[in-house]
Amino acid sequence: MKGLKTTDFNFPGQLKVYNGKVRDVYHLKEKLVIVASDRISAFDHILPKPIPYKGQILTQLAQHFLNATRDIVLNWLEANPHPNVSIGKKADPIMLEMVVRGYLAGHAWREYKSGKRMICGVQMPEGMREGDRFPSPIITPATKAVSGHDEDISAEEILSQGIVSQTDWNKLSIYALQLFQRGTQMAAEQGLILVDTKYEFGRYQDDIILIDEIHTPDSSRYYISEGYESRQRSGEKQKQLSKEFVREWLMSNGFQGLEGQTMPQMPEAFIASVTDRYEELYTKLTGQKLEKRSYEGIHQSIQDHVVNYLQKS
Repeated sequence: MKGLKTTDFNFPGQLKVYNGKVRDVYHLKEKLVIVASDRISAFDHILPKPIPYKGQILTQLAQHFLNATRDIVLNWLEANPHPNVSIGKKADPIMLEMVVRGYLAGHAWREYKSGKRMICGVQMPEGMREGDRFPSPIITPATKAVSGHDEDISAEEILSQGIVSQTDWNKLSIYALQLFQRGTQMAAEQGLILVDTKYEFGRYQDDIILIDEIHTPDSSRYYISEGYESRQRSGEKQKQLSKEFVREWLMSNGFQGLEGQTMPQMPEAFIASVTDRYEELYTKLTGQKLEKRSYEGIHQSIQDHVVNYLQKS
């Protein structure tokens, strides 16, 4: 099975490297080089086998949406010299995930189903079912953990702990809601519903800028618009394009990342189906067919493209 599972580059001026769940971040003096692998994570665990073309799809989707939202907020991205590589500004990350939810799904639904009606200090209405739309999008932030699990946190706790100031919290909230509105509009044009997503921000010089990826299937959940209302009325599960179906497969095989649980092995047929889902989402979101690059010599290709870009910039 093809797949870019690990990277080990040494770019000119490289200071250090951080290996994330999916991306490997190479720190230069003033720039970041981010290589998107084909690893996939769920419940804060990296699954054993890579998903072919996932890294390319995530990189190109992030590029698509970052370029489409520059009028809302500045972002870190400067170039994509290779389908798996993004290069841009090195910002100081704000240790928050700004999670925006338009619909009751995923983690929020699991909390709701357990009887909770408050999430991150935000009241959820009574009488909702999975997949129902919130009266208006809600922000349910999470602390950005360096390792281990991200934790839900309320705006009040963010301010009392001094994670950001009131002024910066207001900016982050406005940016997150405006980005979600833009993502919602772009999804609707392609017959999709943006259910929920997360945004990450950093400080660069005197600005707060958008960092990481946005509106990809790793950071977002999408429903198929056609038939949404009838499925809600009948209590049928919504058709979705996101990583949630991987989580559901893991849960059905007895794994939720809890202590003592053993991660199941993904069959090759399931891995191929995950690639198909990612490719379908790419096509639906961009209206373009994915041009799959070759895996032959991919490590050397990435090295050459990044070095050439850095020498010219």
